[in-house]
Amino acid sequence: MFWFAVCLLSLGGADWLPKGWLEPPSASAGMVQIDGAEFRPFYPPNEDEKVVHVAPFRIDRRPVTNGQFLRFVTWAPRYRRGSISPLFTDSEYLSHWAAPLSLGDAVAAEEPVTRVSWFAAKSYCQWRGARLPTEMEWELVAAADERSRDARTDAAFVARTMRWYSERTPRPPAVGRGAPNYYGVYDMHGLVWEWVLDFNSNLVSADSREKLSEDKQRYCGSGALSATDVSDYASFMRIAFRSSLQARFTTKNLGFRCASSTGAES
Repeated sequence: MFWFAVCLLSLGGADWLPKGWLEPPSASAGMVQIDGAEFRPFYPPNEDEKVVHVAPFRIDRRPVTNGQFLRFVTWAPRYRRGSISPLFTDSEYLSHWAAPLSLGDAVAAEEPVTRVSWFAAKSYCQWRGARLPTEMEWELVAAADERSRDARTDAAFVARTMRWYSERTPRPPAVGRGAPNYYGVYDMHGLVWEWVLDFNSNLVSADSREKLSEDKQRYCGSGALSATDVSDYASFMRIAFRSSLQARFTTKNLGFRCASSTGAES
């Protein structure tokens, strides 16, 4: 049905598409419920609060795919390559697609969409009636392996995660091919990096004009001292990567998934 709809679009425009194809899916379609939990973040909010409470939420089982994002840009012309404002993305936005409304032979519909900016990812999730996950929500789910909620101190889990971080993957495989984690969520590690709602909030937390800025506790030696686990290098790499981004940036290995607060449309 997906490729049939794309062919009809190329022939005759949106009027030829099957009824409902351009309508957004349910906010919670493909999501899994995550119960509220106490979580120990890599960087605690302050010295006296090492553990935070994460409220219940839902999160996509899999990252958003090229096929799903194509459906979105078909519905929203302003987010197509060549039409989106340069204020909201850089020049590499969806540059691996063959055309604004065609993936081409080199891009598979079931592969995770990449080269999308934070603005575009956020708008896609809003189209679904959802949002991007917060960093705390994403990290809570990413801490799980196949057997436990928090495997961050498990040597095998850490080694597997770090192995992916050190490898070059020119083209990601299709989503959902590996084993799901404890929550039933796929591809938190090993496929692509992912946008979060508050991607740039961790290392920029105070006014840098202040002489005794709190930011000084997040860099170099001070950054290690303020971390809850100095051996959790994978978490530090993710935070450092996110903090290097701007909302309009795109990269060939940066995608996203959506989330929603409990109580959203089901």
